[in-house]
Amino acid sequence: MRRRPTVVLGASGLVGQRMQQRLYNHPWFELKVVGGRQEDSEKSLEHTPWRLDELRPNFSSIPIFDISSNSFIKDLLDLEIEVAFSCLPSDVAERIENVLAQAGIAVFSNASFNRRKEGIPLVIPDVNAEHFSALSTSESPIVCGTNCTLIPVAVPLAALRVFGIQTIRMRSEQALSGAGWQLLFDEDANNGILDSGIPGEAEKVAEELLHVFGTRDGKTIYPAEIELDIECQRVTRRDGHQVFVETIFTQPLSLDSVLQAFRTHQFPEPVTRCPSAPLHPLHVVEHIDVEQHLWSNGNTFSEQPKPSEDLQTGMSVVVGDVKLIDEYTLSFSAYSHNTIRGAAGGTMLLAEQAVVEGRIP
Repeated sequence: MRRRPTVVLGASGLVGQRMQQRLYNHPWFELKVVGGRQEDSEKSLEHTPWRLDELRPNFSSIPIFDISSNSFIKDLLDLEIEVAFSCLPSDVAERIENVLAQAGIAVFSNASFNRRKEGIPLVIPDVNAEHFSALSTSESPIVCGTNCTLIPVAVPLAALRVFGIQTIRMRSEQALSGAGWQLLFDEDANNGILDSGIPGEAEKVAEELLHVFGTRDGKTIYPAEIELDIECQRVTRRDGHQVFVETIFTQPLSLDSVLQAFRTHQFPEPVTRCPSAPLHPLHVVEHIDVEQHLWSNGNTFSEQPKPSEDLQTGMSVVVGDVKLIDEYTLSFSAYSHNTIRGAAGGTMLLAEQAVVEGRIP
């Protein structure tokens, strides 16, 4: 399979650098250029500050283009760029994503601006892959990944939809990296001195959860009718979002049936052929250990992950602490890597899905 010329929008942010990291050895996409701020464009990629724990991939002479430049789109087209991975703040994404798509560049976005817009798929491959069919390669091709906190909630619950979801109560504990590199490097935050509130986060999670569990009619998505009670908070942890969920179902449950549903949950068959697809979407454990269970490929946990080489690690959602409260009520905890499965890796998986399903050339 050929490697499609690719741009990453985001030079110095955590998600943008995760995406750069994942493209270093990617078999289907080739990083040709990075889009960044004007001050970043005065440097080459290897001279921008590196925010991640792992060593910077050894890219040779990747230029940074100023995304605010009047010539930005033309410069990308001159390089024959076909795919853009957007890792931008929402206000910047608003200015650039639709223009890129109108120029014929397929945009796979981790930004929030275009989420839940009519005609723009908002997709988690093993939750609502059917929504992907709204992607149009002839009409401004844009696909969005979801809020990172949605992943550990939606993926386990998608495995249990057969039991009829009636009510979801969820509390999150979200890592510092979910707020960007500045908080990740803040001394007070790393010492536990931080505001645990995340304004607007619970509302975003609720809206997107009902959307991905909704039904599609043409370009219109009708949100699911589920009663929600969601609370989100920041904790002193570098990476990894953990959620604590209690769900009421309309059909009776047994502990065995729930565990069986978790263990047999799968991606659609085409997605299993994608380089970023983990061996299993859900990794079931008895009890979640946030230190040991961050990097899962669906079968095993890595103690020394190499995400530039292993695209599967960090892509599985870990689920544990499963308890049956009564025959209709279940509680569980779930955990996922917020900048991998919840951001860069999840967005890249959408692009890979578009390739294997023939949705982009």
